[in-house]
Amino acid sequence: MSILTSDSSWHNELIKALAACKVDCRFFLEGEFQLLKLTDQLVINLVSLNNPFDPQNLIQLQEKYAIANLKLIHLWEDIWYLKPAQVLARLTSLLGQNKRVHGRKTKIHKIAKPEADTFLNENHLQGAVSSRYKIGLFEKDELVAVATFSALRKMNHTENYKSAELIRFAVKAGYSITGGLSKLISYFAALYQPNDLMTYADRDWSAGEAYLRLGFLQTAVVTPQYYGLNGQLQRQLIKDAQIGDAQIFNTGSLKFILKF
Repeated sequence: MSILTSDSSWHNELIKALAACKVDCRFFLEGEFQLLKLTDQLVINLVSLNNPFDPQNLIQLQEKYAIANLKLIHLWEDIWYLKPAQVLARLTSLLGQNKRVHGRKTKIHKIAKPEADTFLNENHLQGAVSSRYKIGLFEKDELVAVATFSALRKMNHTENYKSAELIRFAVKAGYSITGGLSKLISYFAALYQPNDLMTYADRDWSAGEAYLRLGFLQTAVVTPQYYGLNGQLQRQLIKDAQIGDAQIFNTGSLKFILKF
């Protein structure tokens, strides 16, 4: 299946989908960047598969907007075609359109891999990946948020020091859980007692604001990655020696650590 389209085709699809969600937007150009303004604080950079950019171009644009206290997201054409529902859910969440549920009104339980994977594939832009621990938040009997964690790893820098990774966190489309991530992390920390918890934020979409509010510290910037696309529109990581064959890249990620 080919997804190569004219820029206007997928742009128009996105704009119509946003309008159906009662989101008004304005298209404009800034140099060679094709941008969509949703609010005075939120702008989307529409990145088509055929583009003249490298990762640094996109990072510089994002940093320019951040200096002006504006959030800029890089939305790639393949992500829109592969996961339109998840894209719309993420954007409407950022716009404050979700039903709000307080974390204290939810119950917390361990969940099985099939349930976690189904939820993450439906509600996370990057879908499910392997993890050791899977924990869910339930409003009554409905699963409304999932966090997955790695096994604990012994660290050599300090005796008896163990670290874990928060691998995925997702909330059901249409919901915002106030204090939900904090509740999941607290449950995991009490149960397994790591000395710290690390995680990553996808720079295309986030500067890790939610992690900073919870007391995480940014400790590293991870370099951009390059990808090819398979026939199912799935990204396949390309190693350094083959970067010239890449169709797609990201702007890297930010590493955060929370110490207990």
